[in-house]
Amino acid sequence: MDSGNIAWLLTAASLVLLMTPGLALFYGGMSRRKSVLNMMMMSFGAMAVVAVAWVLVGNAVSVGETVGGWFGNPGSDFLLLNSYPAGVGDGEGLISVGFGATFAIITTALISGSIADRAKFSAWMVFAFLWAILVYSPVSHWVWGGGI
Repeated sequence: MDSGNIAWLLTAASLVLLMTPGLALFYGGMSRRKSVLNMMMMSFGAMAVVAVAWVLVGNAVSVGETVGGWFGNPGSDFLLLNSYPAGVGDGEGLISVGFGATFAIITTALISGSIADRAKFSAWMVFAFLWAILVYSPVSHWVWGGGI
């Protein structure tokens, strides 16, 4: 991958990642005064928990070797062990992982607006982690990973 492609991928990933704080501010402004902090923390919490879920197995389920066309093999790139092969210096694999993670983060954070004042923060964090792995990653595999 040439330096222009890498620069554009990093720029695009940065811009998508900046959408999450913007969404947090938007949802905070739309909610009642007593739940502004909770709404904003749901978006920021999604950044943390979905990033961890994506690194653990989300990326492997999304772009890994297909299992029946429905999802990628979670063991094929568990903990990103195969995303940075030895001898490759440009980091193309890790940049692509980061790019995919930003979309998983903003997609999960968008859901938080539908549960304003209706969910505990701890329940939201568990839901966001599971949704990123069980729903977003397989659908991402269907669209971008060569699935159905």
